[in-house]
Amino acid sequence: MNSDGTQDARGTHAHPVPRPAGPPDVPTAPPRPTRAPGVPPPPDGSAFLAWLRAPRPEALPGVWRFGHRPRPEEEPERVPGRQLLSGALIAFLVGWLIWSLLWNGYLGGWWLLPLYAMIPDSWAEPHSFGAVVVVYAYYVLIAGIIMVGVGRLGRWSEIWRRYGPPAWRRDPVRDQRPPTPEADPAAWPALRAAGATDAAERLAADARAGLMRDVDQARIARAWQGVRNGRHSLAAFTGAVLADGAAACPHPSGARDLPARQARHDLLTGQVRIGTTADDPRNPYAYRGTGLALGPELLGTSLLAVGPAGSGKTGGVVRPLAESLCLHALAGKAAVVVVGAAGAGLGDSDAYDVVVRIGNPESVYDLDLYGGTTDPDEAAAVLAEALVGDLADPHPGSDSRRSTTVLAQLLGPFRAVHGRFPSVPELRQLLDGAPGPLAALRSGLQAAGQESLLRELDARERQMAHPGDVGGTLADRVALLDRPAFAGFFDTSGQSRPFSLKALDHPVRVRVDLPQRGHADASRMLARLVLAQFTASVTVREDRSLFACLVLDDAAGVVTPEAVRGIQRLRSANAGAVLTLRTLDDVPRPLRGPLLGATGCRMALSGVTPWDGQDFAEVWGKEWTEARDVTDRQIIAESPAGKAAHALRRAITGKAPTARAVTVRQVERERWSASELAHAVPAGHAVLSLTDVKGEHAPPLLVDLRE
Repeated sequence: MNSDGTQDARGTHAHPVPRPAGPPDVPTAPPRPTRAPGVPPPPDGSAFLAWLRAPRPEALPGVWRFGHRPRPEEEPERVPGRQLLSGALIAFLVGWLIWSLLWNGYLGGWWLLPLYAMIPDSWAEPHSFGAVVVVYAYYVLIAGIIMVGVGRLGRWSEIWRRYGPPAWRRDPVRDQRPPTPEADPAAWPALRAAGATDAAERLAADARAGLMRDVDQARIARAWQGVRNGRHSLAAFTGAVLADGAAACPHPSGARDLPARQARHDLLTGQVRIGTTADDPRNPYAYRGTGLALGPELLGTSLLAVGPAGSGKTGGVVRPLAESLCLHALAGKAAVVVVGAAGAGLGDSDAYDVVVRIGNPESVYDLDLYGGTTDPDEAAAVLAEALVGDLADPHPGSDSRRSTTVLAQLLGPFRAVHGRFPSVPELRQLLDGAPGPLAALRSGLQAAGQESLLRELDARERQMAHPGDVGGTLADRVALLDRPAFAGFFDTSGQSRPFSLKALDHPVRVRVDLPQRGHADASRMLARLVLAQFTASVTVREDRSLFACLVLDDAAGVVTPEAVRGIQRLRSANAGAVLTLRTLDDVPRPLRGPLLGATGCRMALSGVTPWDGQDFAEVWGKEWTEARDVTDRQIIAESPAGKAAHALRRAITGKAPTARAVTVRQVERERWSASELAHAVPAGHAVLSLTDVKGEHAPPLLVDLRE
């Protein structure tokens, strides 16, 4: 069946999903699972079923929902342990004293009057069995009442919760009774309710037999969503499930899992765990000690992470997110493009469908310089953003459209004559104003009768004579790509396998390796090109049910005014971007505020500079908090006895007697100051604020990325 491009025949689309260079080695039967979800389950499927049935309560944004136990919004009053135990002991002694006084008759016999009223006259004989039973039952009742009273007074229940068996259980996922088929997710109740009972039975049998993974469950659930939305027929879905079971509706690559996982994933909620919220007073009580996770609902507002080298951006943030998005792509829920330097450790090549190694002669795929479009104006806009986006004036009112106009004046005529866009050397010659290529282009337009395009070419030749023409600047930038290392790339003649971001309509996994050594400027230019093509492609998709995400490991020199506007448009297109920076100084000063405002999730890692912290402090704003001012005033004794008592107290404690005055007032303070961000964030930690696509947000949280 056709399941959102997850099971389409090769080459049947206008822009087919690129496949790996060699066909994947997919066995006819799934490999025998050995471990819990996150990796293949054991043969009996018990761990997979336990994972599937684990509680996932609704929680605040960013909370790891797998096995989560909700906490109160505010911290309850917590009595110190020493005071709690001493109070419980004193309460017990008081209760024992009261019982002793009652038992020995020191308080009189008034408390026995109800007992005498209950015993009938026939039981008045000595050692009557009924009388003995009633008497001792009454004693137990009175003792129980005293015990309940002193237990409440001594907070015995709090001691039980803090130090008893409830505090010994550390596993958040407790064993539960097997749920009923109507409430058991492993029984696929939605399929049963729709009449696909045979398919539900087949899937449940594969889950019990250990043949189903978490990716299989998410992929089939995605295909079923397509049935409910009317994109696929119920008969085709049922036939695929009955034929293939847990392997139904496969990804085009045939893969059902990644070669290796390093992060903790929960595909049922779409989350990946990146750390643990610190038990710190600056964190809201409901978040303290909980796992922190990210998913498409948060990445849909885009994420910006800032921290120096070695602070954990790649290993603690980018790599888990890239791995999670690749799993979502295998489940048919997402398309991901990961851009980083070669050797940055962004995942194995086997984890991606397409790996573009720019500058590496062994690369199977090439990068389409024009984004797969046939419109010269669109191609000129995207290419101009890549070439001179970092040179454009970021101030409002600047006119950066001149570069787009210059490129359009050349790309349109060239495509009309040759049926394709120019290669890098040809484009460089045209921008340089070489007379031979321009004359040949003019002859071709005259032969084809393209009068309107001839006027475009005439305008370009007139502008070349002006001293302020940007054609020379564009030619210098194109020259960065016209190098021997890139000789086999950006081919437009059809001899290579160019990858176009138009393929993001399908659940494709793409990794783009940028050259770094000796080609830093070219790498930044190519990163801007990918970002521009991504924002241009995802915003015009017809089917936006597939989440698309761009992960850019180093966005230095990439942020431009147009890039900020493009990031702002991603949220409405069910797409997002993950950008990392070593410092905000890599972004022009006028663009730092708009960039922080365009991203809904902002992360400041350990080691940021105070001036970077100032930008985060401004965007996070202030909050009302309670300030306590404590004043100690020395007590002056006037009587001789008082002076003697004070002298004795000073001799014992070494301090003069004082009276403490506490003043409580409401003040407005920064949530995290620039100094705190620069100096109070421990190594391996980060301060992270979150906003999801529904508008719910979490305040800045101190997170330990190592747990």
